[in-house]
Amino acid sequence: MTIRRCALACLTAAVLAALSGCGLGPGAERSGAGVDLRVTRDFGHQLVLAKNDLTIREDETVMRLLKRNADVETRFGGGFVQSIDGLSGRGSGATSDWFYFVNGIAADEGAADYEASPGDVVQWDRRDWDTTPHVRAIVGAFPQPFLDGLGGKRFPVRVECQDSDSAPCDKVKQTLRDADVPANGASLGAPGNQNVARVVVADWATARQQPTARAIELGPGRSGVFARFEDDGDSLELLDADGRSVRSVGAGAGLIAALRPTDRELLWLVTGIDEQGVDAAAAAFRTRDLRNAFAVAIVDDEVLKLPLGIGAR
Repeated sequence: MTIRRCALACLTAAVLAALSGCGLGPGAERSGAGVDLRVTRDFGHQLVLAKNDLTIREDETVMRLLKRNADVETRFGGGFVQSIDGLSGRGSGATSDWFYFVNGIAADEGAADYEASPGDVVQWDRRDWDTTPHVRAIVGAFPQPFLDGLGGKRFPVRVECQDSDSAPCDKVKQTLRDADVPANGASLGAPGNQNVARVVVADWATARQQPTARAIELGPGRSGVFARFEDDGDSLELLDADGRSVRSVGAGAGLIAALRPTDRELLWLVTGIDEQGVDAAAAAFRTRDLRNAFAVAIVDDEVLKLPLGIGAR
C-alpha cells in the first residue's frame, strides 16, 4: 500500500469512529437491565411481538430499537411509523395509527429522538384514535413506571389510602415492595402532587374527591380511560373504542387506571364502586393482570381489558 493510500485509510477509519461517537453508528452497549419491547394492537388487546431483556447501545432511540427487532416502514422523513411487521395504519385521513409508551407513559417527543434507558418497557400499539388521540398513561407496563421512572430518572412513589389499615391498602403496598419499589404511605389528598407517582386506593366516592381523578367521570375524551363512573359512583360504565357504553356494572366492580393530567403529575387509581370493588382492584394490581393493558375493570373476579368490544371490531 502506498503512503497516500495508507494515510487515506487511516483518515477514513478515524472519521467513521468519530461518526459512531456522534450517534450516526452503533455505540457501545449499555450496562444495566435489558429493555422489553412489546408491539400490540387495539389498545393492548392483541400481542403482535414481544422481545425481552434486549441489550441497548449508547444513544439508542426507541425508533432504532424497534427497527433492530421488527420490519418497520416509516413516513414523514422516518419520524413516524407506518407499519410494523406488515401491520399498517389505515393511511391518510383514517383514524388508526401507531403510538408508543415508555414505562406506561406516552412520551412527549418523537420515537426517533427519545433515548431508551436500561430497564425500560417500550410498548407500541396500533389503535383507533377517533374517540381520543390523548391517552397519556396506561397500566400495562407494571411494575413500571414505579420501578425506574422515565428517562432513567426514578420518581418518588406515594400510596394514598382511604383506610391505611385496610386489606387493599396493605395489598397494594406489599405488591410494590415485592417488585422492589420503595413506596411511602400518605393520607389521601396529601399536598405535593408534582413529580410524584401517586397510587390512590379508595372507593370511587372517596377517590373522586381528588380533582384530577374526576376526569374519569368525563369519559375517554378527557381521561383517556374507556370507563366512566356515574350516579355518584353507584355504577361503572364500561365503554367500547367509540366511547359508547357496552356494559353497566354496580356493586363489587373495580377499576385500575392511570392518569397523567399534566407533564409533572402521575396518578394511578385502584378503585371501585364499594369496598368489595376496591378489594378486587387491589387483587388485580399485579403484572399478570395488567400486562399490556390500557386500563382494566374487574367484574365478578374477571379482569377485563378496556375498551370492551374489541373482538367484534
